[in-house]
Amino acid sequence: MTERVAIVTGASGGIGHAVAVQLAQAGMAIAVHYAGNRDRAQVVADDVKAAGGRVMLVSADIAEEDQVAAMFDQVEVEFGGIDVVVNTAGIMLLAPLTELKLEDFDRMHRTNVRGTFVVSQQAARRVRKGGAIINFSTSVTKLAIPGYTAYAATKGAVEAMTMILAKEMRGRDVTVNAVAPGPTATPLYYEGKTQDVIDRAKKAPPLERMGEPTDIAEVVAFLAGPARWLNGQILYANGGVA
Repeated sequence: MTERVAIVTGASGGIGHAVAVQLAQAGMAIAVHYAGNRDRAQVVADDVKAAGGRVMLVSADIAEEDQVAAMFDQVEVEFGGIDVVVNTAGIMLLAPLTELKLEDFDRMHRTNVRGTFVVSQQAARRVRKGGAIINFSTSVTKLAIPGYTAYAATKGAVEAMTMILAKEMRGRDVTVNAVAPGPTATPLYYEGKTQDVIDRAKKAPPLERMGEPTDIAEVVAFLAGPARWLNGQILYANGGVA
């Protein structure tokens, strides 16, 4: 069997970092994508190497078709093909609908929706037989927490893309799913949160703790490897939050 190859977008972030390492531990070669912070991406690459995986760094604005196509080209030349694409790249800007600035909504839409679309388009064209495309949503699309309106709207679009693309890949033997984390201990989640909000988030799941990036990475690794009969699904990885 040829070595499986994964591209992880947003790999310099908390969840992306954990996903890259988890997939390396599963025996995959990893393309660590970053948008601007090469130093953080290099830390991830070093951890991938320590986990026993081959690794390369790739940079692209995920909302720009030419840059994403060039990134996929680079990975195919270096590693010989692509089997798994994980879209962890995303931004979260929070405010009630009546207060959110439209430029903030546009920023989120560009990364979370357009970016996921552009990466998924290249993935759908290139991922090899037996591969997986894994997008990222959020449990807030189900929990409907005030203040998350615009962010949840972008992720609702990701869920629709995921479910339809899974059907459009008929005959290719490529699965398409999305992971929808709940509160997860990452810098993205903690930014702007009061301690009271964080404490309530810890108590919300029946397991009475925050999710960790490794919790989410384990779900991704399942979808990227053995979970061949899960397709067109949104997996709520939130510890049981209702």
